[in-house]
Amino acid sequence: MLTTIDTAYTDTRADDLAWALGREPLPALAVLNLELADFRLQLRLLGASHQVLLEEGEGACSETVACIPGSSTPLPLGVAKRLGDWEYEFAARVETLSRRAFAGRAQELLALVADHPHGLAGTFPGSPHAFTALVAQGGEGEVRWRTWHAYPQEGRLVVTRTRVGALQPALQGGSAEHHPEPTGA
Repeated sequence: MLTTIDTAYTDTRADDLAWALGREPLPALAVLNLELADFRLQLRLLGASHQVLLEEGEGACSETVACIPGSSTPLPLGVAKRLGDWEYEFAARVETLSRRAFAGRAQELLALVADHPHGLAGTFPGSPHAFTALVAQGGEGEVRWRTWHAYPQEGRLVVTRTRVGALQPALQGGSAEHHPEPTGA
């Protein structure tokens, strides 16, 4: 689903993005509700980027990646955490592109997400390549989502990847080491 965000594009920077787990739902400008692999998932476009709300059985969590004034948690390259009976893995990277390459990549990503049954993208008025996009998928007791946050004024694209799933039996006993997946696309 592709929508135009009904708010003015503000001149934020990729470095302004912050990450948080467990925040209350923030006001959303567009929402997509999904049920994937026994998870209820809500993809939310914020005026300042994205939030994903996740529920499964008795468990719930939220992930927020946004430009939030006063936030003290910058965007990490990677996080692996245990959340109750779940494993949570997050990875982020920043792509810096030429103006021409950025325009092409933006069009490609917006087309991909607009046609995806589990995708939500919002473009901002005033800049043809300013957007936030999310795509989710689920299966085998886990759910995954990817996001893209475009900053055309600096030619930067912030890409995130998240996976939430049931703890592996070895991890439940606490005896196995856990390594997050690589941050590459």
